[in-house]
Amino acid sequence: MIHPTAIIDSQAELGDGVEVGPYTVIGPHVKIGSDTRVLGHVYLDGHTTIGPACEIYPFSSIGTRTQDLKFNGNLTYVKIGTRTTIREYVTINSATDEGETTLVGDDVLLMAHSHVAHSCVVGDRVVIANCGTLAGHVTMEDDSILGGLSGIHQFVRVGRMAMLGGASKITRDCPPYMIIDGHPAAVRAINKIGLERKSVKPAIIAAIKNAYRTLYRKELAVSPALEIIETTPDLCEEVRYLIEFIRGSKRGIIR
Repeated sequence: MIHPTAIIDSQAELGDGVEVGPYTVIGPHVKIGSDTRVLGHVYLDGHTTIGPACEIYPFSSIGTRTQDLKFNGNLTYVKIGTRTTIREYVTINSATDEGETTLVGDDVLLMAHSHVAHSCVVGDRVVIANCGTLAGHVTMEDDSILGGLSGIHQFVRVGRMAMLGGASKITRDCPPYMIIDGHPAAVRAINKIGLERKSVKPAIIAAIKNAYRTLYRKELAVSPALEIIETTPDLCEEVRYLIEFIRGSKRGIIR
């Protein structure tokens, strides 16, 4: 399943059933898991590990040197999980600091022309739509979604199950379970449909909605709002996580 025009370094490691299309270039430190399909005109370089059953579409570039001007030749990595789909013209850069890894999880969909910069962490089941862009050191937690033509500023965190609308400008942390949209971005509502699709119980969705109302509809500063939420009887795990995420924010959250 290796096209004769593909250029594959003899040191590269390809698992069973790997398919490599025409004019693809694979560097010496690349490892590809079993049954992964690398279509034509793909460029894989650096210390890059790609899990099993992935699909990588034409003109993608993965594992190349960081664009961070602070890079000084450190040994850095890219790691991509299982069953992840990387569409046309996607770019994934290696990390910046010594021993650091740019991570992309399992069952991720990176649509055409999207970009994952140095030292990002992209969780499981994340979707980045066409031309979505992550600057360096961004974290997108599990089940979060970035709309097309949206950009995320460096060091921003996106909480799990958050949904960011298309053409949004994201400069601060995005709390989990929320819908965020606009330029500048603002929290619009909870991601009710996304929560339902993940089979979250109605009582938990109601608790998240009550926390949202306290944070965003009572015209309170963040700290007093969190203190009120923390007094809720029988606080569920999801709301506890929302509180923890906000308290741990270094950039501040989108309001």
